[in-house]
Amino acid sequence: MVRSSRSNDWGFPRWRGYEAERQATRVRLCDRHGCEAPGDRPAPKSPNNPDRWYFCETHAAEYNRNWNYFEGLDEEEAKRREASEQRTADGYANASHYAWGGSGDGTRSRDEMRALEVLGLEVDADFEAVRSAWRRLAKSSHPDVRPGDKEAAVRFQAIQAAYEVLRVAEERRQWKPA
Repeated sequence: MVRSSRSNDWGFPRWRGYEAERQATRVRLCDRHGCEAPGDRPAPKSPNNPDRWYFCETHAAEYNRNWNYFEGLDEEEAKRREASEQRTADGYANASHYAWGGSGDGTRSRDEMRALEVLGLEVDADFEAVRSAWRRLAKSSHPDVRPGDKEAAVRFQAIQAAYEVLRVAEERRQWKPA
């Protein structure tokens, strides 16, 4: 009598994925002490070292918050490298539509972060705070209020541009398909 090596779950519906084992899948936990989330985001333990920490998304963002990719480079070299990486990062630029290609936690782009900085707001400011800061700053540096003041005119233009960037981003978020 010939023994069959087939399992009993080969038909439809297939109860386990292709290439799957019968044992329970091992999930690596986040390396942050006390965290029970899956650690699926690798982060280097030190520069030029193949060893990696494995964090959850929250702790990976915390770990990378103050990391400066261009540290140790002069300004010209940093700008050149940033330009070359922007040119080849088309996949991430396209993915910003899905709200994960931006900086930080993915909810704001680099331009939005700069605009918030111009308005003097925190990164988690809502649009009502943006609108009130824009009105307050625009009133204080409007060319009609300060005629002949060139610095106020430049500051007013920067405030207007920052508000426009944040307004367009807010509209895009509101009309984003679910």
